[in-house]
Amino acid sequence: MRPAHRLDGRLVALVALGGMVGTTGRYLLSEALPSHGGWPVPTLAANVLGSFLLGALLEALLRRGGESPRGRAVRLGVGTGVLGGFTTFSSLALELERLLAHDQVLTAASYAVASLTCGLLACLLGVAVAARHDKRRGARGRDSADRPVSQGAR
Repeated sequence: MRPAHRLDGRLVALVALGGMVGTTGRYLLSEALPSHGGWPVPTLAANVLGSFLLGALLEALLRRGGESPRGRAVRLGVGTGVLGGFTTFSSLALELERLLAHDQVLTAASYAVASLTCGLLACLLGVAVAARHDKRRGARGRDSADRPVSQGAR
């Protein structure tokens, strides 16, 4: 059984506001990018870009001390809200169903593999970019005294 905890209305509002921003961004992207040859390019682009950004965000937050109150607000507002609203597994599933319903099995299979593979690779790239950025900041004179206590010297 999970321990009971109180919902923080401010954090719920951050997630909701972030979701509004993210879904608006996804809508604008879907209007800007056409689909090609049965491939739902806008959904693929949103999911790959969102995976990259989520990987970078979570790595950056982790390197700045983990789950501080500010870090939690950023993780929930930007990660869960904005990027959760921007990316869309439900659209991916619906588009795969539509491709299969129109007997486009090869297109559906290649789209599913590309979506999962590119999403994972984009997330890993986001983590690597954030880690490299943090190391560069450290090389430019950021000493361990500037880091949160929970990080210590790495």
